[in-house]
Amino acid sequence: MEPGADTIAASSPDGTRASGASRGFAWEGGMFKLLARWFASAKFAELAATGATMLLSVLVFALVFGAWNALGFVLMLLCHELGHYLAARRRGLDVGLPMFIPFVGAWVQLKGRPHDAETEAYVGLGGPLLGTVAAVLVFYLGLHRDSALLVSIAYYGFYLNLFNLIPIPPFDGGHITAVLGPRIWLLGVPVLLALLLYRPSYLLLAMLLVVAWVAAPQLLAAWRREPSALEAQGYYEVGSAVRWRYGMAYLGLAGFLALAAHDAHAVLF
Repeated sequence: MEPGADTIAASSPDGTRASGASRGFAWEGGMFKLLARWFASAKFAELAATGATMLLSVLVFALVFGAWNALGFVLMLLCHELGHYLAARRRGLDVGLPMFIPFVGAWVQLKGRPHDAETEAYVGLGGPLLGTVAAVLVFYLGLHRDSALLVSIAYYGFYLNLFNLIPIPPFDGGHITAVLGPRIWLLGVPVLLALLLYRPSYLLLAMLLVVAWVAAPQLLAAWRREPSALEAQGYYEVGSAVRWRYGMAYLGLAGFLALAAHDAHAVLF
């Protein structure tokens, strides 16, 4: 027997000798099967769709804002949507990974309605909360490194999360303020109109028309004070302490984002 032969051969259960090379082939074959099974899974397909739509958004935004600004903005969107994803998972909801559409934004799909308005508010708050944390970190990193690029990305993040707090569905603000009752959404209409007058643009007008189309049935029901099926089921019945907690969190976050966006804008200009 050659020296070291025991290290490259071993006895199989039937007494035959198996070489180290054959064991290596078996291990590689098992790994290949495992990877093939994962690549064929629905989870990989969902992850691939997230990556593909992210890349498409970066490419499209890069044509207008430049490559690094586009990448930073899409990463801010990703942080925002991951906040929703983590909050939904924490509440035991079946939720998909983020998907992106250039110049529209991104979303995570809840595969089923939240149990009640408090759960809807919790998931709605998760996005702007994590998005704000990410923007703050990028902002202070930009100040530390004297990087106008990082500060501008942080400004996009502050503005993105503040914009999403408009109290009308399908914005996050509409989901958060659902805990206060659906009639609060009527306050979002003048906010949208004021925003359009302050920053008129065809892109913003197109976006607001889509929002109006989505929100119109719910706003009409709130205007007429029609009891919906959800109200009849007690969907909006929450305690006053819960209303106060989410109301204060909503106002506090909106105020912080307004000040942060102002400070970031002042640094840039």
